[in-house]
Amino acid sequence: MSGFVPQPTDDLAIATIRALAADVVGKANSGHPGAPMGMAPVTHVLFTRFFNANPKSSKWFNRDRFVLSNGHACALQYITLHLLGYKLSLDDLKAFRQIGSKTPGHPEAGHTDGIEVTTGPLGQGIANAVGLAIAQAHLGAIYNKDGFDLVDNYTYVFTGDGCLQEGVSSEASSIAGHLQLGNLIAIWDDNHISIDGDTAVSFTEDVEARYVAYGWQVLHVKNGDSDLAAIYDAITEARKEKSKPTLIRLTTTIGYGSKLQGTHGVHGAPLKADDIAAFKTKVGFNPETLFYIPDEIYAAYSEVYKRGSALEAKWNSTLEAYAQKYPNEHAELTRRIAGKLPENWEKSLPVYKVSDAAQASRKLSEITLTALTPILPELLGGSADLTGSNLTKVKGTIDFQPPSTGLGNYTGTYLRYGVREHGMGAIGNGLAAYGGIVPFVATFLNFVSYAAGAVRLSALSGHRVIWVATHDSIGLGEDGPTHQPIETGIHFRSIPNLAFWRPADGNETSAAYKVAIESEHTPSILSLSRQNLPNLENSTIEAASRGGYVAHEETGEDLTIVSTGSEVGIALEAAGKLKAQGIKTRVVSLPCWLVFDQQDEEYRLSVLRSGAPILSLEALSTSGWAKYSHEQYGLPAWGASGPYKQVYEKFGITGDNIAVVGKKVVDFYKARGGEVVSPLVKAFKL
Repeated sequence: MSGFVPQPTDDLAIATIRALAADVVGKANSGHPGAPMGMAPVTHVLFTRFFNANPKSSKWFNRDRFVLSNGHACALQYITLHLLGYKLSLDDLKAFRQIGSKTPGHPEAGHTDGIEVTTGPLGQGIANAVGLAIAQAHLGAIYNKDGFDLVDNYTYVFTGDGCLQEGVSSEASSIAGHLQLGNLIAIWDDNHISIDGDTAVSFTEDVEARYVAYGWQVLHVKNGDSDLAAIYDAITEARKEKSKPTLIRLTTTIGYGSKLQGTHGVHGAPLKADDIAAFKTKVGFNPETLFYIPDEIYAAYSEVYKRGSALEAKWNSTLEAYAQKYPNEHAELTRRIAGKLPENWEKSLPVYKVSDAAQASRKLSEITLTALTPILPELLGGSADLTGSNLTKVKGTIDFQPPSTGLGNYTGTYLRYGVREHGMGAIGNGLAAYGGIVPFVATFLNFVSYAAGAVRLSALSGHRVIWVATHDSIGLGEDGPTHQPIETGIHFRSIPNLAFWRPADGNETSAAYKVAIESEHTPSILSLSRQNLPNLENSTIEAASRGGYVAHEETGEDLTIVSTGSEVGIALEAAGKLKAQGIKTRVVSLPCWLVFDQQDEEYRLSVLRSGAPILSLEALSTSGWAKYSHEQYGLPAWGASGPYKQVYEKFGITGDNIAVVGKKVVDFYKARGGEVVSPLVKAFKL
């Protein structure tokens, strides 16, 4: 027998949500009314019967998390947030998809109160939800004690046919099943419609069988349009399962109640005015009234706030009692919830002298992680099946694994992502969004491109995700062009709010970690070498933390070479050869363009100053370097397979050849005459 208890306002609330969805999209003359109208019943049941959150305290840490993976249905989420009492007014609903509104075309974290993660690119949301679920399992395993369940929330995600077709969702769902995340409940809007029409044209696999194979519990509600009891029972059953994530297949009719219901015509276009009027008449609303919300619906949804407020008050009392019994754990947990780093943590960063042995920056990264891991328990990271190459596993750390596997436990801080770069990146976004965790993920730099969709959303959302991206250039050698990232640097450097670091030595590697960890709202990619790099004479953590600095100074210079990573040492070698010819050459290391661009103009012009031509040098594409240099030397196309020193020689990236190139640059600008002005001097800066 079902435990569902009907309320007098249930049908009215569902009709209200459907009518509002039509009005919201209709006023904007843009959007997707179909999924919101089809999913109104499950939304109502989930939020009024199960969802634990406090709309007036939207960042309460132990709140349930909700993710709308099918983000095109965001009118549904905005309507729900408004009804629940989040900071989203009726006027905000009326401003859907308009400039400056709190209701943009797809949900954006940090922009709209109550939105946990940015969704819209399909599949990202359900993968983010896996990260949110991992975070809960991890923090709960560390801090929960008998009688003190401080971190025990659920993560709910709505997902659509499109999400389940995207590869990123498959990657993330596969690892979620392996990790036995019983706190994760996904509700699949099985409406058989995509933009091209009926999903039968391209999506005919047995999705239920696929998710069973992943290790999920799969349930099916055959009438998602009106069977509220069945919806209630499925969510109840999902919450009971503690060792598997759950997928609830919810069969719905897209655009339910519309003349176009069940067709792709209601998927991505507003309803006609007569259709909206007919629907409103059918449910007993005045067809002439827009954005109608009965008072009794506001009253019904206020009960969710009352429930959440009481739960938060109880949680605060439990936290106070926890402080008395477990003061150390309480101090650590509350510090992490507040997002504060341990005092003086940066003093643990390794510092190097020029006399220290040359090492690959991937090894320097490992040394840094080894130093920081005991100091920063919030570091939770892993690799996409390249642990031995990325050097990301600190000795003595435990793997994050289900205890039943015997491979680790949920307190573990190292994640084995398997060969799932895109899923890993999206999961990292979920980990960052949860709070209390600083996630790092790792693969070869070339394969960060596989995860570009997730990286882009990190930057858009302001998620502090750190990519340990090794094998950063043609310097990886024998694996050849398929693995040598030529265009990757400029791709990621061009993404707003993404810090792409290419450190040249030990101090620069420490600086990259320092800035990445301190940058609460900026993701970072640390592009690290396979080959050994000498420590630079003028390199310091402080200097490198500014994104660029003078590695070798000359007065009255004839040339400046600006470079990054493994090529800075080559630039210094070339400078020495040029000096022997009487050509004074400064060398600038520019490990992070974004951070350098954030420095004041006086500093930037002191580093890349006027007076002499500037030559850039990097074993990647030269695209973008004109911003910082007058002439550019790098890779004209793809790399080559062979021992790395021979590959560098093939492309002329050697001290001898760069000295030849440098002299040509000097001769050219002297022959041309006139003042040489820094490329940083511009009429305006965006």
